[in-house]
Order: sequence, then structure tokens, then C-alpha cells
Amino acid sequence: MLSFIGDYSCKADSKCRVVVPAPFRKSMEEACQTVFVLRKNVFEACIDVYPYCEWEMLVSGLRAKLNPFNPDHARFMRDWFRGTQEVEMDGNGRVLLPKRLLDEIGVEREFVFAGQDSKIEIWDAKIYEGMAVDGVAFARLAQDVFK
Repeated sequence: MLSFIGDYSCKADSKCRVVVPAPFRKSMEEACQTVFVLRKNVFEACIDVYPYCEWEMLVSGLRAKLNPFNPDHARFMRDWFRGTQEVEMDGNGRVLLPKRLLDEIGVEREFVFAGQDSKIEIWDAKIYEGMAVDGVAFARLAQDVFK
């Protein structure tokens, strides 16, 4: 199982290609994974980046919970896959980020790759910086999570 930690500032080139941060790239290469699935995050203005193996596990779990003959479940799946894109890391460790997804989250050229255990999030750098929780608020969150 892949695990991504840390956050890294990045810039895309004029073609929206970006070099995957070295620690993330190393983990992917060691696991022989070069394909990512990208989708807009359900809750936040960021892009979720799943290694393909993680994406397959996530979708498998969804399939087990959903009834394709239930209209609400079918609508959920349709919207879940809407705008989702598969990208492959090239030999130089770069991925092509879809401009459409970057526009949806308000990223121009400077952004952050943030490791979130089994996935990576891509954020506009200024938004990511502004979302930092102060120490006291984080301590309260930790208490709630570990009750």
C-alpha cells in the first residue's frame, strides 16, 4: 500500500505538465505504479490524485455498497465518475494536469502537492496556506478524532 506524506510547492509548465515531487515519484516507481486517477475533491477546492491501485480499491468498495438499479446510487456513480481523468507519469516524472480541473479549483501555475496517506491532493498554493489550522484548533480536532 502506498502512503504519501509531506507537502511540496510546484509550478506547471505552459502545457500544464508538472514534475511529481521526488518522494511521491519514488514511492510510485517502487510500487511499479505510473498511472494516477484525478478527480475534483467532493468537499474541498482541490484535486484528489489516486495511484491507480488505490483508485481500484476505492471503486471496488463503492461497487460493494451500491445497487446499480437504485436511481440514487446510479446518480451518485454518474457524478462520482464525472470529470475523472486518468494520467500517466512520463519518463521524466511529469504528469499532465487537465486545465479543466485546475480551473475548477482556481489554480493558475503555483500549487501544492499534499500527501494524504493513500492519495495526494493538489491545491492552489494560497488557498492551501490559508487553510492551516492553528495549534489549539488542531488539538481540539485531534481530541474529537481520537475519542
